[in-house]
Amino acid sequence: MSDLVLDAPDLIAAVRAGLPVAAVDEALASGRVSAAELDRLAIPRKTLAHRRAKGRLTPDQSDRLLRVLRIVGAAEDTFADRARAGIWLRRPTTALGGEAPLDLLDTEIGAREVETLLGRIAHGIAA
Repeated sequence: MSDLVLDAPDLIAAVRAGLPVAAVDEALASGRVSAAELDRLAIPRKTLAHRRAKGRLTPDQSDRLLRVLRIVGAAEDTFADRARAGIWLRRPTTALGGEAPLDLLDTEIGAREVETLLGRIAHGIAA
């Protein structure tokens, strides 16, 4: 995602146009999410194979990919350590009804709950 311009209007336009499939490859290469996680949360493998032929994700798929990467980035910022963030994202927590934060990223409301919890952690409020 490093090639994307970071200001909101350009990012909105990029999502609406569909991100290049290379964005998925970059996310996987970074090691921040696994292929199985992206399959479950953003774009199924079979669909990804089809999108590779087209070169771009759909706007919906682009939005889901960015949601996952946004939360992963927020966790990394909160914990100031990629490894610690990865452990936290994958460990079930009572604050999220016994679910792992990453498992909630398949919906926007789930992502908001994870963001709220990260905000509480960042501000030292008991999570």
